[in-house]
Amino acid sequence: MPLDNNRCENAIRPFVLGRKGWLFSDTVKGARASANLFSIVETAKVNGVEPHAYLSLLFAQLPYAKTVEDFEGLLPWNLKPALAAAASHESAARKKADA
Repeated sequence: MPLDNNRCENAIRPFVLGRKGWLFSDTVKGARASANLFSIVETAKVNGVEPHAYLSLLFAQLPYAKTVEDFEGLLPWNLKPALAAAASHESAARKKADA
């Protein structure tokens, strides 16, 4: 077992670096909203999903979710195939534009 905890330390580094800015959250609701967003981003990362692509797809599809199954379908591990397909389509379009 390693004596260091680099993996854990690296995972929380973005939060530690932003700590001073977060000290000035005006409201509890604002702090809670920030915590929710950071949780979503880190969950996407842990599941091997690029956060920007995930958030873009999530915010586009979220207004149409009505049932528990709809919301569960928007979790990062359930959207992985859709995000992979979108990334390959985007890559192909970029190659075509460069040619």
